Amino acid sequence: MSRIKILDAITANSIAAGEVVERPASVVKELCENALDAGADVITVLIKNGGIRSIQVTDNGSGMDYADAANAFKAHATSKLHIITDLEDLTTMGFRGEALASISAVSRVTLKTRTEAEDDGTLVKIEGGELIRHEPCGTPVGTTVIVENLFYNTPARYKFLKKDSTEAGRITDMIQRLILARPDVSFRLINNDQQVLHSPGNNDLASAIYSIYNKKITGELVPIQSDPHQTVQVSGYIGLPEFARKSRQMELFFVNDRIVQSAMLRTAVEEGFRSYLMKGRFPIAFVKIKLASNLVDVNVHPQKTEIRFWNDGDVFRAVRNSIAATLAEAVGPTVVFPSRN
Repeated sequence: MSRIKILDAITANSIAAGEVVERPASVVKELCENALDAGADVITVLIKNGGIRSIQVTDNGSGMDYADAANAFKAHATSKLHIITDLEDLTTMGFRGEALASISAVSRVTLKTRTEAEDDGTLVKIEGGELIRHEPCGTPVGTTVIVENLFYNTPARYKFLKKDSTEAGRITDMIQRLILARPDVSFRLINNDQQVLHSPGNNDLASAIYSIYNKKITGELVPIQSDPHQTVQVSGYIGLPEFARKSRQMELFFVNDRIVQSAMLRTAVEEGFRSYLMKGRFPIAFVKIKLASNLVDVNVHPQKTEIRFWNDGDVFRAVRNSIAATLAEAVGPTVVFPSRN
């Protein structure tokens, strides 16, 4: 008798959810990235009880038709790529076709969507991976996804969620990073009926920073100087050396408008600041990098925050040199500044 069994779809999706859906902030990230890929320029996120009880993401993107609305919840179903070579030139945030299948496997999900070409929208309800309803409905153009009772059917994982305020804080942090990654999109976050964040969506990074951190920090920043003819384009803002921090919390990186984590990029920025900061102090840096999509690999981890560059050395030098040039122009000769923070 065979001992090896093929997992059913619900079991497989629940296992995949362990990597894609770690906590409510993961759900918010995946749903917002779907909205961005749909061309939305206004995204509203409503959460209850830190997103554990409820997460609602509404966008004004292109929406989905009746068939796509249900197919979107199937594992490895995606509109972002069709063959393996498409991975070499990705321009979308999502591409793995795992997010909605994984989310719906561990929660109760309601989706309402409509395209501009249709008079009626579509309603889809899924609970624990099981399709409950799929029918026409009235709804505006765009998509609304409501995720309720996250991990209701996986009590061991529910147990490891933090208190509501902690999970809400992680969602706030995620929306802040999305605001910085996409200043051309207006994001609104509402937590328990109280507005927490609202960005203008005017495609101005300085305005996006102001909407998060207020006027004080924007006065500490200078724009990054970069050679517009280089293969690696570096832009954004860095803090003046005297406003350095005690941690790396304010070192944020975005590659082709994607939120990323990179020890190499942190080192490049800190190397650019090396002659200006005392040991144990870390700069404020909002660094955006643009390069051809086929020169960066985002298919490293299901959460899509880890990346690989075709040439780390070129990217490192571009970032370090841009930071050093910006500081030389902003503060003059090399000098170690005492921190005000």
